Amino acid sequence: MIVFGKDQKAIDLGGGVTRKILAYDGKMMSVEVSFEKGAVGAPHSHPHEQISYVLEGRFEYTVNGEKYILEKGDTYHTLPDVIHGVVALEKGVLIDIFTPIREDFLK
Repeated sequence: MIVFGKDQKAIDLGGGVTRKILAYDGKMMSVEVSFEKGAVGAPHSHPHEQISYVLEGRFEYTVNGEKYILEKGDTYHTLPDVIHGVVALEKGVLIDIFTPIREDFLK
């Protein structure tokens, strides 16, 4: 599967956050999530394993109540059903990889 990012429509999630679905199949999905400065990815959990890469910006990442500052080039891994969230300390972009795919994102 080849996906050209410029051809993918960004979905406005509100609060300064947009999501763009990139390549995916039955087992894995990549998603580009853009944040305006101060935008929040509210604490949440899901039954998917997730790896995120900070493509641009700086984020405060919280997992299980612990906070970490991540910037361009950093990654994090989240196990299924673990509560996690981010706050954009500056305008930024995350590339999220999920397994299995986020069926809820495709609806």
